Formats: sequence, C-alpha cells, structure tokens
Amino acid sequence: MIAAAGALWGCTGVAILNTLEPTAGVVATPDITFGSGPRDRLDVYRPAGAAGHAPVVVFFYGGGWDSGRRQDYAFLGRALARRGIVVVIPDYRLYPEARWPDFLHDAARAVAWARAHAAYYGGDPARLFLMGHSAGAYNAVMLATDRRWLAAEGLDPSRDLAGAIGLAGPYDFLPLHSERLKAIFGPEARLPDTQPINHVDGRGPPLLLATDDNDTVVGPGNTARMADKVRAAGGRVETRSYGGLSHALLIGVIAAPLRRKAPVLDDVVSFVTAGAVATPAQ
Repeated sequence: MIAAAGALWGCTGVAILNTLEPTAGVVATPDITFGSGPRDRLDVYRPAGAAGHAPVVVFFYGGGWDSGRRQDYAFLGRALARRGIVVVIPDYRLYPEARWPDFLHDAARAVAWARAHAAYYGGDPARLFLMGHSAGAYNAVMLATDRRWLAAEGLDPSRDLAGAIGLAGPYDFLPLHSERLKAIFGPEARLPDTQPINHVDGRGPPLLLATDDNDTVVGPGNTARMADKVRAAGGRVETRSYGGLSHALLIGVIAAPLRRKAPVLDDVVSFVTAGAVATPAQ
C-alpha cells in the first residue's frame, strides 16, 4: 500500500494548493545545489526579515520512494515560513535509480547543508528539525533514530537535531507484500535493518508522530508501535491522531484552503517553537 501513496497526490490538486497559499511575508530561494547528483537540489522558504534566530525545518516529501518533487510542496514551505520558520525542501533520489539506503544518504546531505547554511537564510542551526510525510516521514525519523546516516556527514542526531516530525510515517512495515518495495528495500536478510523501530535507543531527539484514524495507505499502527518503543526506551515522543482525514489529507490540511479540517499546522508549529519539549506519555 505504501508504494501507492504517490497516486493519491494528484498534480492538479497540488497546483491548486500552491496557487492558493499566500506568499506575503515569505522569501523563496529555489533550485539550490546541495550535492553533485542531478536530484541534489533544494528550495528554501524563509520569513521576510528572518535575522538568524528562526528555527529550521528540513522537510522530506512522500511518494513511496519512487515519485515526488520538491516544487509540489511550496504550500508547506510558505505556510511554515509565515509562522516564523525557515524551511528547506530537498529532492532525493528515487526508485528505480535509487534503492535503500541511497535516499537516506541524500537526505543526510541535505540536512548537513541546511545546518551549514541556516544562518545565511536567517535560521538558527541549533534549532534544526526534520519533518516528513509518508515515505518522507520514514526518511526524517530514520535519520533521527539511526545514527549512521547523519554520522556520514559529521553530524549526530542527539547533538545536532532539536527534533523530528513524522506525518503518516511507515516505521515498522514488515513483512513486505509489494514487489516494488521488495526491490527498494531488499534483500530479505537486511530488511530488519531498514525499519526505524529497530534503531530506537532512547537517545535520539524528541519526536512528534502524527497519523489519521482513516489512513488506509500507511496503517496508524506504525505510529503507535514506534511511539511505544521510544517511550519504553526512555525517549521523548508526542503523538497526534486526527480523524476524518486520509493519508494525503494529513499533509494537505497544512495548506490554507484545507487548514480548518485539522490543526496539523498548529501542532507542528507548537512542537517546533516550544523547542520540542515532549509531553507526558499518552
């Protein structure tokens, strides 16, 4: 089911959301190179007048690791920037060009770029958060829990990340039934190593994990099991469960035309601006 997620996010719907999202108060800097590959490009959205103290969010889009592009999420960049946050939205390699862990290496390079350049765009590198939806939530949470990927860029998630946010993320999705996912994450012997839940040690940055009760693409159990594992290890995690949405709408409601359907944007902004102070176990 995860591999089908990209099909839910039609080009027309995204174009409408991007068109209707206000641009006032936001400075966008598109098509910045962060590596040597053809997809090593990112866009930055920042509050007008940001002066070095704004929190920074690196956002990874979903699409089943085989589709997606950064331009489709301009609405999210603007929405968060209008709330005082510097937003970095990178592309990353996709299947069939890439397989696990290629996209994690790309994501880690984008994070290293964001930390190194945060101050130039008005952000605070000490307030660096990762965020993602669906496959992008996997990328964000995997980087926050499995130290290997950021370590390759000279970073440590416990030291260099203020928090990570996963929206409708797959964190514990074995066994695989999709042949495409088997190709992306295989061979069989290494599959346990590909699961974020198997890398929880209680020492990672605070997490905000959100899902929707009606998500039929990535089961809400992924969020529940991941949160339980983090708490059992002594880590910090907040959870949110919304109703009446869907897998795609969980990210779509961040856009201005849909925002009244659920307080996802408010919850994300509160987590970031509060410095990721976890609430008691729910």
